Amino acid sequence: MKTNSKKLFAGGLGQLTIPLIAIALLVIFNLIRDPSFFSINLSQNNDGNIVLAGNLISIINGASELAILAMGMTLVTAACGGQDISVGAAAAIAGDVFIKVIKAGSVINAGIVILAFLSACLVAMIFGAFNGILVAVFRIQPMIATLILYTCGRSIAYWINGGATPNVKSSILSGIGSFIPGIPIPTPVLIVALMAIIFKLLFRFTSLELLTQSVGINESAAKLNGINTTFIKILSFVILGVCVCVAGIIGTSRLGLINHETLLLDVEMDAILAVAIGGNSLGGGKFKISGSIIGAYVIQMLTTTLYAMKVSSTDVKAYKAIVIILLVVIGSPVVKKKFDKLVRQRISLKKNDSKGAAQA
Repeated sequence: MKTNSKKLFAGGLGQLTIPLIAIALLVIFNLIRDPSFFSINLSQNNDGNIVLAGNLISIINGASELAILAMGMTLVTAACGGQDISVGAAAAIAGDVFIKVIKAGSVINAGIVILAFLSACLVAMIFGAFNGILVAVFRIQPMIATLILYTCGRSIAYWINGGATPNVKSSILSGIGSFIPGIPIPTPVLIVALMAIIFKLLFRFTSLELLTQSVGINESAAKLNGINTTFIKILSFVILGVCVCVAGIIGTSRLGLINHETLLLDVEMDAILAVAIGGNSLGGGKFKISGSIIGAYVIQMLTTTLYAMKVSSTDVKAYKAIVIILLVVIGSPVVKKKFDKLVRQRISLKKNDSKGAAQA
């Protein structure tokens, strides 16, 4: 038991400890407040399909775009030691391109939707590469570099469709944004699972995870070991571009229209917080994609809980900020170090007590 304790706390709190504790506390709080909060039932949606419904489904469904953005944001944070604050604006651009291509077709079918996705993905990757070049080549701090697109991105989205907010009625888009007929699980949840699997396979069959961490931990040492640090940084932004595109298309498909002003508005801060709550260092280096995904669900569960408690929308952000500050402080290196020191002291005291008892 003592050996297990040593292994458990040898490196301080585990990276996933804070987000898992946060999830557990929110679950316990909601079960005490309302035992039926997490009940899941079958209901019929507007299309006549039998689907899963309930607060838990709303949480995992509502956090889908945030979870996908958090995955890409984790890579950028790990490689560059900074964050991309333009993901919401870039998602609006991708969503506008997606709808623009679909509206250009005479008939909305699978082929035109795939073409629209590839077009939107290409545009999002180009903008991601633009941000990456500013950071990796011109050595501009990530938050400052991405401030450019954050400022003008929604204006670019406005120009793409001539300032209009076109709507598209299509069973395919409805399936992407809500439910596929015959499948009771929301499609965005399935897309999140697919993206997580893609990242897992990417890390499993390539050296991307190791290279990204190496660049983030010590860029100079990575260069000496032959790693192309510029390429890794740009690649992280390009991959985030793909995540931005997917999130933008989900958001667009949910409503069946594109509104460049409101699509994923203010999602940037939540994405950064999801990465931080997930136990990832905002200064770069080691990371866990799973932690960021859990962090996204923590934020969404907190939001849903506050609304369930009849907290007004104007006050929700303030309450979220208080809770998130507590979580981030608890998971900070200073607190982890002090906790680790206390645990080691307790283990040492137990050892001494055991030795004294044995000698007696």
